[in-house]
Amino acid sequence: MPQDHIRYDILAQEALRGVIRKVLSEIAVTGYLPGDHHFFITFLTEAPGVRISTALKERYPEQMTIVVQHQFWDLKVTESLFEIGLSFSDKPEKLVVPFAAIRGFYDPSVNFELEFDTVLDVAANDGEDDDERAELAGTIERLVDPASRDDKADKTDAAESGDGDADPDAEKKPGADVVSLDSFRKKS
Repeated sequence: MPQDHIRYDILAQEALRGVIRKVLSEIAVTGYLPGDHHFFITFLTEAPGVRISTALKERYPEQMTIVVQHQFWDLKVTESLFEIGLSFSDKPEKLVVPFAAIRGFYDPSVNFELEFDTVLDVAANDGEDDDERAELAGTIERLVDPASRDDKADKTDAAESGDGDADPDAEKKPGADVVSLDSFRKKS
């Protein structure tokens, strides 16, 4: 099989993460979610650039799902990450989540779902050799660290309005249209 030097799999994931970036940017500007829209966002808590409290890290050592609905505040979106204030058991928390750490995005109001490979998922894949892992890690690092990008990240200030308790059972929603990127992954 010919080698994919362009890495369409990574480009497709970056483009689909751009959908999440665009949606969150618009919510940050308006300060609320339109209609019945709300989001379940699953991310890896151990991914580079993720910042959550020690208590949340202990409770969710590998991944967690947040619900963005009625009570959220200080939503800020940059090219590489988003920051959000949410309440967990009536305790306010600030979370910083790079888009590269997101594993899933689900909007049940319109049955829209995206699933992603993440840097930790790919590193665990025994089918890729060390050179491919290093190349992928470098690409992911550029997505996570805006200082390593040529373009500057735009910060968008936000308002208040949604919900945020983690939902450990929100990983899969029945009947959702799933866009899986496994078919785009390079096969060794």
